Amino acid sequence: MSRVDRIRVLVAKPGLDGHDRGAKVVARGLRDAGMEVVYSGLHRTPEQIVRTALDEDVHVVGLSILSGAHNRLLPLIVEGLKREGLGDVLVVAGGIIPRADAEALRATGIGEVFSPGTPIETIVAFINDNAPNRFG
Repeated sequence: MSRVDRIRVLVAKPGLDGHDRGAKVVARGLRDAGMEVVYSGLHRTPEQIVRTALDEDVHVVGLSILSGAHNRLLPLIVEGLKREGLGDVLVVAGGIIPRADAEALRATGIGEVFSPGTPIETIVAFINDNAPNRFG
């Protein structure tokens, strides 16, 4: 694949969570699988994440969160993407998210929630199967 026809993924850390090791591991794994990855850095607001997704023209937003604020922050990001005309962007999440919360997050538009220890191949396969096709 050329650079133009690769899946573009934004890996972002919403909220005050300061632990980014897992996000960086996933970002590297996605890159190694042939995806183009943009990493937002720590402590991003939902608005900053939506703006970056818009500016970078991504197909996927991957959210890593360990702070416990997932029920508040992740739906705000999904809503913001829709407001900006990015309702087709696949949003996935990972981190410390209880199973019941994961089900509720899927109902808000999160495509999948990956728990710690999920093999990168599982995440790559899900993204490959579910990212929007904008390649024509």
